[in-house]
Amino acid sequence: MELFDVFATVVEQQSLNKASLLLNISQPALSRKIMRLEEELGVPLFKRKGKRLELTRAGEICYEHALERKRLERKLEQALQGFKAHTPPASIIIGASLTTLQSTLPDLITIYTREYPMTDVKAVTGKTHEIVPLVKEKKVNIGLVASSISEPGLTCVPLFVDHLCLVLPVKHPFADRSTLTIQDLHELPMILFSRGTWYRVLMDEMFHRCAVYPDVKMEIDSFEAITRLVTTCEAATLLPESYLRHTLMENNQLTVRYIAELEQTKRTTSLLYTEEAFHEPSIRQFIDKAMQHYHAEFPAD
Repeated sequence: MELFDVFATVVEQQSLNKASLLLNISQPALSRKIMRLEEELGVPLFKRKGKRLELTRAGEICYEHALERKRLERKLEQALQGFKAHTPPASIIIGASLTTLQSTLPDLITIYTREYPMTDVKAVTGKTHEIVPLVKEKKVNIGLVASSISEPGLTCVPLFVDHLCLVLPVKHPFADRSTLTIQDLHELPMILFSRGTWYRVLMDEMFHRCAVYPDVKMEIDSFEAITRLVTTCEAATLLPESYLRHTLMENNQLTVRYIAELEQTKRTTSLLYTEEAFHEPSIRQFIDKAMQHYHAEFPAD
């Protein structure tokens, strides 16, 4: 055992006797090791007060160094683990639709990499109809789309069901209304998703069905830009409920209102993968982690 490891054990046990028992060496041998470290460093590490050991300032610095050494050794061991098993570090390529990339994927990657820090996770974006062939052709390992897909050769696993909500600046005239209906959106100044996105298709179908035609001031494909501009322009917007985190609403001074017709705009966010991909341990772990997280956060009714 390295002298710094022996020294750290003595510090943590606060006793030569306890440390010698833990290290399975005699107390005289342990004392000699500490003395040798002090001789090598040229400074005393302990002040002896009766039977008690007290660190000197030099000892405190050396203990911090010993802890840093341990941390670096653990990090090195983790980094080399895959190579010891004669396998390269795992990697996952995720194909995500733009809306899931902005709303669903960041949380999922954070949760996964916290438990599997050595996995290299990459993401590419595209519309849902572009992600599906990428998964089939094995250009990405997993697809994450705000839709339910039925495609030969692909497994589609639903994660959660989402719907649109009316989002308003806190000082908007509608913010304090006791009730709102879908008709209140007629000619209402709004900032909406760009045409062609799945959520915008969903909105336009609903508007047409309800004979409601808002005053669309801007069309943007970025969640972040929409949430910032809504307050600046004193407009309204429609956003998926899963995106409406408390901090997001608070930081942008926004409030959410629920309207019955909007709650019918249901979208299922799903994972797509091939059977071959599922047999890869890292991909199966990602799928399991996604299902655990979202089934807990969005329990089925």
